[in-house]
Amino acid sequence: MAAQSAEVMRLRTQIGQMQRRTAHADALSVPEALAPLFPSGGLRPGAAYALADSPSLLFALAGRSSREGSWCAFIGMPDLSLEAAEGYGVAPGRVALIPAPGERWLQAVSSAAEVFPLVAVRPPRAASSAEAARLGARLRDRGCALLVVGPWEGAEASLSISDPAWGGIGRGHGLISSRAVTVASAGRGSPRPRRVRVLLPGPSGGAEAHGAGTVAGRPHLVAVGA
Repeated sequence: MAAQSAEVMRLRTQIGQMQRRTAHADALSVPEALAPLFPSGGLRPGAAYALADSPSLLFALAGRSSREGSWCAFIGMPDLSLEAAEGYGVAPGRVALIPAPGERWLQAVSSAAEVFPLVAVRPPRAASSAEAARLGARLRDRGCALLVVGPWEGAEASLSISDPAWGGIGRGHGLISSRAVTVASAGRGSPRPRRVRVLLPGPSGGAEAHGAGTVAGRPHLVAVGA
């Protein structure tokens, strides 16, 4: 853990010199197909979002802001595939990995929030109300958006996936070219649940509006547990 802390400190200095952030920054961009799920059209700095356990959804939400120049940290995901993440737009050169923080995962998230505009974590356990509140204060102070794989008390919104349908298989054979899913968002920022039908992934490899992927697709490297 000492080595991980030293690496976070090194990154804090390096990224602080490259990228200035404030708590009042604009929302972090998400793919257009997913933007209707968020009142601000993207991930609000200082907010936490609870996600279904779907690498595809996680990568899609992180991909556009990463492609546009934002750094992000992935914590507690030892099996994360950077190759799959790159297919959704995540830039490997702007990613920090803390794969196994153990019981110090909250400290790792808090430290990462100091310097990264976007942090994603798969917690090994549920955070207590007090822990979630303390981390929420840090997120608001630093203007960091947090993606939590699993439930999170006080989350701005919870996102779920349902009704998957694969495309390109044909009658029992063929190349997978897309997967259509319904993504729903519910939370304090949305009095009524918001839903979109999207291709996750679409023929281009990223998130696309349903109906956009009518051209012949290519086989995909799909994240396990997509």
